[in-house]
Amino acid sequence: MANDTAGATAPGGRVNDKKPDSGEESTLTVVLALGANIGVGLLKLAAGLISGSAALLSEAAHSAGDSSTELLLLTALRRSERPADRLHPFGYGKERYFWSLLAAVTILVSGAAFSFFEGLRTVLGGEGESHLLWINYPVLGLALILEGISFRQAIGQAKGAAAKGRRSLRSYIKDPDDPTVKSVVLEDSAALIGLVLAGAGVALHQLTKDGIYDGIASLLIGALLVFAAFELAQSCKGLLIGKQADRRMLQAISGRLEEQPEILDVVDVLTMMTGVDKTLLCVRVDFENSCSAEQVERACVRIDQLLRKEFASLDEIFIQPVPRSDARLRQRVLDRYGRVLADEPESEAGARQTSADTTGG
Repeated sequence: MANDTAGATAPGGRVNDKKPDSGEESTLTVVLALGANIGVGLLKLAAGLISGSAALLSEAAHSAGDSSTELLLLTALRRSERPADRLHPFGYGKERYFWSLLAAVTILVSGAAFSFFEGLRTVLGGEGESHLLWINYPVLGLALILEGISFRQAIGQAKGAAAKGRRSLRSYIKDPDDPTVKSVVLEDSAALIGLVLAGAGVALHQLTKDGIYDGIASLLIGALLVFAAFELAQSCKGLLIGKQADRRMLQAISGRLEEQPEILDVVDVLTMMTGVDKTLLCVRVDFENSCSAEQVERACVRIDQLLRKEFASLDEIFIQPVPRSDARLRQRVLDRYGRVLADEPESEAGARQTSADTTGG
């Protein structure tokens, strides 16, 4: 039985409340990063060509790759906001994950590949005479300032999203709901570290008169970009496949359902993130045998409205009446969770344990 009435804004402090301006904030974060990357990229390119520094040229390629990534992320933000239609009844929210995955590929191909090429060319082929290496230092200093501003915006948004979900910043960056935020945080982090590596390579080159240090710095920048691309791709992969909502949200939903007088037991709770701040919910519950068909229908409508009011990220809700004695359904739930909700309800403390701790039942 499905109910998809209009959602309502949830009170503050809930696990998965939706931030009304989250899309605008993500756009600001990406635009700020794009402006910083274009500006510092041109400066790095000019300095690299003038001085002949492989590290600066690699950093210029790094900034070019990041700029392309931001353009893809802006596309992701715009296209993912389109409303649901006949062909895509659950909306276009997952487009943000698709374009973010392309952004990860862009980082790998345009940034990392050129850095490896330039580094290997310098290390194996020998570095030609370089001039005016000192010009790299003010460029690197200005780049640090601009990238730092972009990083501050990105990490600020990540902290806000983590606090909203009552998660640590590290946990949110590792497993985000919005890959565009993680992408900018990774890009800016890699950019700041890359600038330090480039500065060290240029300094050692200048001190020793040996360009191999420039090449080594370029190789390290390439390795850094490979790591950033892999981390972002892993997050996008999980979201594209179909990731469940936060376990604490699942536990809270299960608790609310158990409180309803018409419900005898909660048999199964299924969720999937269909976009940023959009969650598909399907619950299978065993209604009291004394409830008539009309009472079950009215209960489903009331429960739908109750859940939407408390959990603003719920986009579509499906409530299916099932008997808890159904052996095949019980086995499917056991296979998925290692337990049956109706037989062994978890406490909120238990929700923080791993599935291995909650087996049995």
